Amino acid sequence: MENYNLYMLEYESIKQDLARFAVSYEGRMRITELAPIDDSRKIQRDIGETAEALALVQKGSSVPIPSLEGIESVMSLMGTGYLFTEQDLTAVQTFLHSCGQLKKYMASKGEAAWQIGIYANSLEDLPRIQQEILRCIRHGVITNEASRELDRVRRKMEMLKEKIGKRLQSVMSRHAAILQESIVSVRGGRYVIPVKREYYKQVKGRMLDQSTSGQTVFIEPEELSSLQGELEMLQGEEAREEAKILGMLSELVERESHALMLNINITGTYDFIFAKAKYAASIDGVPVKISEGKETIIKGGKHPKLLRVMVPLDLEIGKDYKGLIITGPNTGGKTVVLKTFGLLTLMVQSGMLVPVEQGSRFAVYQNIMAVIGDGQNLEQSLSTFSAQIQSLVHMLRTAGPSTLLLIDELAAGTDPGEGIALSIAILEEFSRRGATVMVTTHFNELKTFASQAEGFENARMEFDPNTLRPLYTLTIGLAGQSYAIEIAKKLGVTPDVIARSQQIVSSQTGEGNEYNLCLDADTTGKRLKQDIPDKIDQKEINAAVNKKTSTVPVVFEVGDAVWITSLKRVGIISELADSRGIVEVMIQGQRVKINRKRLKPYIKKEELYPDDYDMDIVFDSKENRKKRKLMTKRHVEGLTIEREGD
Repeated sequence: MENYNLYMLEYESIKQDLARFAVSYEGRMRITELAPIDDSRKIQRDIGETAEALALVQKGSSVPIPSLEGIESVMSLMGTGYLFTEQDLTAVQTFLHSCGQLKKYMASKGEAAWQIGIYANSLEDLPRIQQEILRCIRHGVITNEASRELDRVRRKMEMLKEKIGKRLQSVMSRHAAILQESIVSVRGGRYVIPVKREYYKQVKGRMLDQSTSGQTVFIEPEELSSLQGELEMLQGEEAREEAKILGMLSELVERESHALMLNINITGTYDFIFAKAKYAASIDGVPVKISEGKETIIKGGKHPKLLRVMVPLDLEIGKDYKGLIITGPNTGGKTVVLKTFGLLTLMVQSGMLVPVEQGSRFAVYQNIMAVIGDGQNLEQSLSTFSAQIQSLVHMLRTAGPSTLLLIDELAAGTDPGEGIALSIAILEEFSRRGATVMVTTHFNELKTFASQAEGFENARMEFDPNTLRPLYTLTIGLAGQSYAIEIAKKLGVTPDVIARSQQIVSSQTGEGNEYNLCLDADTTGKRLKQDIPDKIDQKEINAAVNKKTSTVPVVFEVGDAVWITSLKRVGIISELADSRGIVEVMIQGQRVKINRKRLKPYIKKEELYPDDYDMDIVFDSKENRKKRKLMTKRHVEGLTIEREGD
């Protein structure tokens, strides 16, 4: 999946939180490389392993996962001929010991770790290497027991150092009066005495150094010179013998590089699994089932970053409908729903446990794409709308049955009429491609679209209009409203402005869009000239229209009564469809243009009117009919006919 979408849904932030629970560089690397997958079986297996690890963590078990401290550099030097140091070899021994502990721990858990325990069977603690390292190195130093030759050399060195020490004491006693202080110093690896500058010629020996001020001269007494030369030779022998021992141990480690690498991989696997388990414990995550189809059911879900403040989310999508249009007021939680659904899905497809209630299950998507936030790009001087359209273009190119699309405020930031039309066309295309779509919007027309279009459903974020407080609860099956006027009223907007706002809302026609024809009979003072009720029982409509099931094209005639699905009203066909399929319909005295796809047959004209009925009575005023009759008889200068509602 694209990094942009992962970032948009805060997936990378979750990975950063997860990485804090890893104890090894290998575990942290696994987390860095973690990405959602679309293999349902592997996802379910990964979730099962994490759940098993969580059960062990919740029982208070302390899992002995090796930290791999110092091992990374050792492995990077394998095969280069590098002589490993005492610290390197100690790190190897510590790691192998920890591998043995981890293997015993997993074996002791038996059936409680039947899934993750299998990895430990391949761990090798390499006891021979451990024993050799412990025999030769202790507390970071090569021991005398490492070899006989080393033991012999070091014994001679100790004896020689003791002899040198006695000689030093003797020299310092003889020259106590001319010494700057009674302290033995070392210069260039050789013992010296600090003599006052003005007396240094009184001491036989070599001057090896002097103080910064020049007042003290450090002299190696002549009688110590030969002894110290002998000591340097022994120190050289010691270094050569230590190098032999380190070479022998390095060779042993090199021979087992494959086993060490396998151990590191297994350690990384355990670190990764238990990091996911510990993170799950921190967010109250639980294992979920993977749906066989595209149905997702979230019960009591929460965003991992909003555990303490978020109202639990209940959500279903993918079975009866694959498109969900979410409406509601600003700051009501619509965007949080998108992010929560998207992020939880990404986490599940990463084998993670998520903060939901038992019984939740998730669909698996090959691609999850999101457009959330204003999306403005200042560098490219793109507006909110332009930036969103760029993302929508990409979605339209790639959307398919295994795609989840999350769009915040679809087509916002442009002309409402064109934005609505574009939104509906885009949603229809997504539906045609079989994609799962979740959209937030303030457009009332999209609510109507969702209530009528196959495969779409409305949902709303609940809001208390009395307290002006959002309830952050999602209700599926119902459309919401923005409550802008109610909020404005509560905040002190004058009554006359509120009244005018309500009047405009009730009479809006949504110029240029058939989904926004909210007509009111009071604005025209007229009703249809035949006995067709304005409000009809829905059961009656369902029986008459056989909604969304007819496959035979319907041929409309002028005078037919039709059910307008987007407005849930009855109208009369006043003009047949043009080349674009746009039909003129008379609704309460007003003529409106509506796509024929939004019309369902209700009553044929034959059932409404006699055969010789003058349809002008239905579609025209009495005054216009008189004018038309007069025009048929003679020409009258200045006489015109106007149709109301055009």
